[in-house]
Amino acid sequence: MADEGFKRKLAAILSADVEGYSRLMDDDEEATVRTLTSYRNAITDLVQQFRGRVVDAPGDNLLAEFTSVVDAVNCAVEIQRDLAERNTELAYNRQMQFRIGVNLGDVIEEDGRIYGDGVNIAARVESLAEAGGICISGRAHDQVENKLGLEYEDLGKHEVKNISRPIQVYRVLSLPGAAAHRVVQAKETLGRKWRKIGFSVAAIVIVAAALGVWQYYMRRPAVEPASVEKVAHQLSDKPSIAVLPFNNLSGDPEQEYFSDGMTDDIITDLSKISGLMVISSSSTFTYKGKEIKIPVIAKELGVKYVLEGSIRRAGNDVRINAQLIDAVTDHHVWADRFDGKNESIFALQDKITERIVSALALKLSASEQKVMSAKGTDNIVAYDTFLKGMSHMRKFTPKDLVKAIEYFERAIKLDPNFSEAYANLAYTYMSALNIGKKFWDESGKNFPIARLLARKYVKKAMKRPTSRGYQVMALLELYKRHFGEAVDNAELAVSISPNDADALYTLGRIMVYVGKPEEGLKYYKRSIMLDPLHKSTDGIGFAYLVMGDFEQAVKYGEKYIKDYPENYGYRALLATAYAFLGNDIKAKKAFEEFYQ
Repeated sequence: MADEGFKRKLAAILSADVEGYSRLMDDDEEATVRTLTSYRNAITDLVQQFRGRVVDAPGDNLLAEFTSVVDAVNCAVEIQRDLAERNTELAYNRQMQFRIGVNLGDVIEEDGRIYGDGVNIAARVESLAEAGGICISGRAHDQVENKLGLEYEDLGKHEVKNISRPIQVYRVLSLPGAAAHRVVQAKETLGRKWRKIGFSVAAIVIVAAALGVWQYYMRRPAVEPASVEKVAHQLSDKPSIAVLPFNNLSGDPEQEYFSDGMTDDIITDLSKISGLMVISSSSTFTYKGKEIKIPVIAKELGVKYVLEGSIRRAGNDVRINAQLIDAVTDHHVWADRFDGKNESIFALQDKITERIVSALALKLSASEQKVMSAKGTDNIVAYDTFLKGMSHMRKFTPKDLVKAIEYFERAIKLDPNFSEAYANLAYTYMSALNIGKKFWDESGKNFPIARLLARKYVKKAMKRPTSRGYQVMALLELYKRHFGEAVDNAELAVSISPNDADALYTLGRIMVYVGKPEEGLKYYKRSIMLDPLHKSTDGIGFAYLVMGDFEQAVKYGEKYIKDYPENYGYRALLATAYAFLGNDIKAKKAFEEFYQ
């Protein structure tokens, strides 16, 4: 007869212990015990938040059980993220890092304690984890693989002590310490003299960027800083065009996203032509709903030609009126009407693009013809949903980015092969990293999760590479400090869309991060030529900071903060520039805003 004191059950087991515990105790026993107690309490709180219970906590070990593997792995990720931030407040040699292992297995429970192979395997898997890392067994991985948006590295099968069969092990690539870069000993720093704060903040910015960039901080530029404004208003030696937002004549304000999306797609197609200069939609959309004469717009944007038009969508019928204007003479080059059905919308776009190419006598290379003819989807419903996502993404507020993600996810469900939707979904998550806490509050996600989701979706996007996909891949490689791969991907993005202001901005940013600020400044300036009304002053400011021109860094940094007050992360750069100039009051204010 079974002993009534024993109960068998299937459970998710989390095992954790401190890496280098003996060294910490030998160095300072009292401090180690205080830190361990504090960290153990934090872990216990998180275990309870994720519906688990701490079974035992002897010495530097901790054992917890959950009814759900998803909860156990989620909890492990959150533990490592939380402890990584706590460690930023400790001296490097006093930081306490845990290894965590998670397993799904059969256990025996007696008087609240658990025993058996399920527990033993969790402990063995934990021993294979790195300090600050997480490993999970094959059984646990099978349960969470497609449920958490995480990535996993297959570590193969391992022979472990007292277990007869090899155990499949996976490393969780959650990178929990990534969020900790935003506060490096912040409380201690806030109490110091503010001249020193500049160096502390600069360290934050540069660590996030790349190793080895410090050498540029105290070096003055060898040439006089170029006037960005002057560059932006010079007419290109190539034919130049601005596509204004098409007017929505559907009589339904809800159709605004469709007319905007059509405009954006035409700009995107034209941006792939190397022999043409095309103004970014973020600048041309500034004129949406405004009555401004075409020659005035052309002068402000630095172009010769302007395309304007209207879209009427009624039921399944679509009518597009478009006219190409020579802004120098203020005369029409051509004006035409394009009629079709919803399902023929791509053909209508192609006809408009072909008329422009023909009128400007542009010659397309074979590769340009190929990328312009490629369409991301044949599913018109998926495309319509995608346009709604793009409409929200352009607004770039935390709430709108969350809505953009929802629409892109719907578009992907409608067409699982929609590479442009995958690419922009990944790009939205990457954009959210710059907004920080307000996005996390809206989305319920955190920094490492957002970055992992960006990586997950961009991999799917790269099955049919796009400029946007290469941009995201470049930034992800940069985060991993794979500088060569970051540059390669950024250059591929520009090669596909040489007129894409975002692609040029990304390449400029990466060049600054890899220690080539002068080259980065060149790409930033090209980006500004294509987006003159939304000058990328954040990039310009960062480039000048790395070059050591702190006056210019402040000039462009202040402009950017004025235009984008919600981007609190950028205040770290501004605080650094102020501190190097000796403006302690402004440095303190900027750093406090960054830290909030």
